[in-house]
Amino acid sequence: MKALHRAPLLALLALTSCGIPATGVVEAGGPASGVLPLTPVYFVENGRLVAMQRNTGRPGDPTDALRLLIAGPLAGEGGTDTTDGLTTELPLLPTAMALPSAAVDVPGGSPSDSPGAAGSSASDTPTATVTGNTMTIRLPVGMAGLSDLGVRQLVCTATAAYRLTRPGTPSMTAAVTGGGHLVRMSDARCPAR
Repeated sequence: MKALHRAPLLALLALTSCGIPATGVVEAGGPASGVLPLTPVYFVENGRLVAMQRNTGRPGDPTDALRLLIAGPLAGEGGTDTTDGLTTELPLLPTAMALPSAAVDVPGGSPSDSPGAAGSSASDTPTATVTGNTMTIRLPVGMAGLSDLGVRQLVCTATAAYRLTRPGTPSMTAAVTGGGHLVRMSDARCPAR
């Protein structure tokens, strides 16, 4: 072989065998998905609903959003004796029962592994199911006698979470059951986020 013909062949061999072994597919974590959307969780401030953004770890899951709601405002968001702050019209359940099973983080904060719903049962936390344009929110026994504002907190939080991954969903009707009463409400009464 002539030297002129060997030079391109040697260059081609040098490029194709640069010492990187063929390994095939390497599994390294979950699929790339970008930033998870934040779920609005509605608390009360000065008698009106205010959305606070939370990461449930499972966007679009209204039951996870309800668990964050009944955990109450985060430290520093609640009021003190001399200042207004976020409150809730809902009875608070123990945090270990209230937080979703996925890791939870707050904008500007660091993720924390929640204790999850271990040890809790369906009777401890509200659940939400959707059929067509109707969402049914089932309350645990300890949530009887909610105020109108408390019911709106539940409905607005659950429907906003559901719409997060289904933005084209038309207006929904929520049926809040349990605790000895049934309330129907349209999410049209929810404040814009």
